[in-house]
Amino acid sequence: MRTTFPDLQTLTFEELDGGIGVLRIDRPDRMNSQTVQMFHDHLTAGRALRDSGLRALILTGAGERAFSAGFDLDEISVITGMGVREFLRFQETATGGIQAIRHLPFPVIAAIHGAATGGGFALALAADIRLAAPTMKMSAAFVKVGLSVGELGTSFTLPRLVGPARAAEIAFTGRIVGADEAERIGLVNRIVPTQRLLDEALDMAGAIASNSPGGVRMSKRAIQRNIEIGSYEAALELENRGQALLTRTEDMPEALAAFKAKRTPVFEGR
Repeated sequence: MRTTFPDLQTLTFEELDGGIGVLRIDRPDRMNSQTVQMFHDHLTAGRALRDSGLRALILTGAGERAFSAGFDLDEISVITGMGVREFLRFQETATGGIQAIRHLPFPVIAAIHGAATGGGFALALAADIRLAAPTMKMSAAFVKVGLSVGELGTSFTLPRLVGPARAAEIAFTGRIVGADEAERIGLVNRIVPTQRLLDEALDMAGAIASNSPGGVRMSKRAIQRNIEIGSYEAALELENRGQALLTRTEDMPEALAAFKAKRTPVFEGR
């Protein structure tokens, strides 16, 4: 069954035989960093794919450098100039885009190479299964730019994968987690040689597609719903309001200025 897919600015889609799709983040010249438009595109893609009849989706980044290096700081002035209510609407659009991918009724396999940081990390965690190249580097880098791990569902997904103590360390330090550690603590399912990454994801998607479509879909629904005893929707509501408030602090512009000047930020907590 061939899927009618919209022409998007930041994502490309390819449907392969056997009901397998490949969705690529397509900004390789910017390390597949996220933009306001990309969050809209995630939402549009999720809606287009939801009733497509696909059996499995592979999510990856175009080019050789990155899965997604988080939000493109060249666009940061777009959101820092927003008022609180406008920013909250933006957050709801952004979280809605990630949520649309996470809630696809069929399995999503993230094939991750290079950087998966900030919002790119959140997107990778929204997948059901993660395969990583040895080059993969994950980071919940939100605290580095004056924000919190309460972003794009990360405060919900991360502790459910690695436990609250490890999640706290990764979130509070903003440090890089390499492929070997990510595999050891359960952030990724396994490491795959870079040249085999997409092939391995396709093999896994094929194994999934060979099973009962209804059984796989209901299995995904059961797994997701049964870990959501604390509501995902409630988590997003809390995250969105927290991020909207944090954009009003003095620490966020200081962090961004320090990042651009390649210096250590001085956080005052105001």
